[in-house]
Formats: sequence, C-alpha cells, structure tokens
Amino acid sequence: MKYFAYGSNMCSPLLKDRVPSAEKYAIAALKGHVLKFHKISKKDGSGKCDAFETKSPEDIVYGVLFEISVNEKQFLDRIEGLGDGYEEKYVYVNLLDEERGIRAFTYYATKIDDSLKPYNWYKKTVVSGARENNLSKDYIKLLEREESIDDSDKSRVDKNKAFLKQNNYNTINFGRESD
Repeated sequence: MKYFAYGSNMCSPLLKDRVPSAEKYAIAALKGHVLKFHKISKKDGSGKCDAFETKSPEDIVYGVLFEISVNEKQFLDRIEGLGDGYEEKYVYVNLLDEERGIRAFTYYATKIDDSLKPYNWYKKTVVSGARENNLSKDYIKLLEREESIDDSDKSRVDKNKAFLKQNNYNTINFGRESD
C-alpha cells in the first residue's frame, strides 16, 4: 500500500526502523495543504509535523511516497498515534516527474496548537529526510527557516543525535543542540 510521508518519516532509516517493508516509491506533492509544526506530541509536548489542509491550490506539501506492507500498517498506526492526535486520510498526491495522481494514505493532526515549536533534533530529522530524498532546495530552505527550540531532556536529545549520526545525518546544525 502507498503511504505519503511529509515529516520525520521522510527519513528512510527512521521509517524502516518502524516499518521494515518500507520502500521509496517516488517524490510527491500534496496540493491544497501546508506543512505546519503544530501537532501536539503526546510524548513530549513539542510541535510535530502536520499536512494542514487549506484547499488552496497554491499550497503544497512535498514528501515521499513509500510502499509498505499491509501487514505492517498497524505498527505505523500505533507509532504515529492514530486515534490519539493523528487520524488518517486517503489523498491523491502528484508525482514530481509525472502529472498523474496516486492515491495514498497519510496522517493529519487532530490535536493542534499553533504556538508550538518543534525540538531542534526533530526539525533536523525532517530536514535530513528532505535532503536524503532530494526535495527542492527552496522547500528545504523553508524547512530550515522553521523556528525550533532546545529539548531539556538530554537523554532524548542524545538518543536522537546518535540515530542521526549513525545514519550519516550529522551534517546539519541547528541551535545549541548541534553536533
């Protein structure tokens, strides 16, 4: 089945750790949506990504279309918090190298707070996934400009920094939590 990832799950080592069957299918664009970091994280209270629907054709969220096993979707649902902060919907995304749309499922936030900011390490993971998948330089710059904050939980920071470094994502620096 096709899954459209637009946040930290664009980082393929992270997604494959969660859903081993995940294979990149294509880069895609979801029209009528904007990327916001306003989803309330149940685990740490910070801002996580949301493809927020605007219905404006000028608004576009770029991401990665993955093929995942139907048998593993339940694991991704649980990790993403389906029913508790995220819901799922089926959308049509456009492949960048073609004009055709492909139907895929994605998650959208139901618990939002526009005052939230992502932690530096989370933003770094999103930007790393965008770079890994060669999203446009302009879109990556948009992600990089997103304001982020320090995470006071040193063990969580260290765990996420180690993951990024282990997967060769240690070249991006954000704020005081940089490598």
